[in-house]
Amino acid sequence: MTDFSTEYFTMNETQAVEYAKEKLDYFHSDAELTCKEIGDGNLNYVFRIVDQKNKDSIILKQAGPVARISDEFKVSPDRNRIESDILKIQYDYVPEYTPKTYQYDPVMNCFAMEDLSEYEIMRSALIKHQTFPQFAEHITTFMAKTLLLTSDVAMNHKDKKALVKSFINPELCEITEDLVYTEPFYNCERNEVFPATRSFIETEIWGDKQLQLETAKLKFEFMTNAQSLIHGDLHTGSVFIKQDSTKVIDPEFAFYGPAGYDIGNVVANLIFAYANGQATITDAEEREQFTNYIITTIRDVIDLFKEKFKKLWQETDKEFVANYDGFQTYYLNSILQDTAAVVGLELTRRIIGLAKVADITSIEQEEARKTAEINCLTVAKQFILNRETFKTGDNFVFQVKKAFD
Repeated sequence: MTDFSTEYFTMNETQAVEYAKEKLDYFHSDAELTCKEIGDGNLNYVFRIVDQKNKDSIILKQAGPVARISDEFKVSPDRNRIESDILKIQYDYVPEYTPKTYQYDPVMNCFAMEDLSEYEIMRSALIKHQTFPQFAEHITTFMAKTLLLTSDVAMNHKDKKALVKSFINPELCEITEDLVYTEPFYNCERNEVFPATRSFIETEIWGDKQLQLETAKLKFEFMTNAQSLIHGDLHTGSVFIKQDSTKVIDPEFAFYGPAGYDIGNVVANLIFAYANGQATITDAEEREQFTNYIITTIRDVIDLFKEKFKKLWQETDKEFVANYDGFQTYYLNSILQDTAAVVGLELTRRIIGLAKVADITSIEQEEARKTAEINCLTVAKQFILNRETFKTGDNFVFQVKKAFD
């Protein structure tokens, strides 16, 4: 019998079944359990445990001592506690868009959550050029509530500072600081560059001193602006989706940072879907239908977020000075400026850096992939260098269409 109570170790599938029987108060006493490790991300081990007799199932997620993407990244298993805790907070604010969690184990650094197997990872669905008309509505409600209601605008300052302390996440933040804000903007040996795009990158990204300066400013803003309890990795690979429902998963990068970081990640990964659609859909009518859907969704993500943020602002008991005339406009504009910058950072780091996205890497034809990458990098620079000019959905989509069309 395996001992799960004294010392951490990384479980295999057989041990995960033992753990479920011994530690999880979830399955029937006569359960016939099977398990498969289904983790395909960069960091964790994810076990799907199924009761073949009663047809119940659950997900057990365990944090390992190193990132699966590379042994170079030594990461604290405490990120599992952070993820479990933030999922509970997000569930309180937006239960319709957050998976239910059951229990966290500080010894084994794992927690259990509801099985979302009837959903599909949004990135995979978008690569198949599926569309989800309700996504913008869902994700903007999620972001407006989680980003405003965890900020100093809406929270008691002492309570908020206690959360800042609880969600200090230095190892995961260091990964973001390195992979998003630093390494893509110089010839770092850890970068992985598509050969056909390299000359463009050397000239337009690594050779642009003004771009480097702006990313330095943004890095220090990311490290010092404890604005909201952000998800920290809110891309289309962190969204489970079906036509009538959206669930946001994997908030292990959560910490108190700039609110625009989450919004920018959503928009950037929609742009990757747009690039994929343009590059891989051969039928003109089908291509136009899909890319128009993406453009509409980008516009709606910005404009619906603004609309819901303003409405929630009016409905929320606020810090006294937040009621001064003009402060809401100032505060929201700062979020949109950060949003634009992060769109550019995310587009750049996924093209140049270590962690790629399948939207781009699945483009098989060399010239088509080169074009997609250059288009992404071209618009990325505009979002970073001119970030203060992006205040509406139309501002964002105009820049995307200008770069791609």
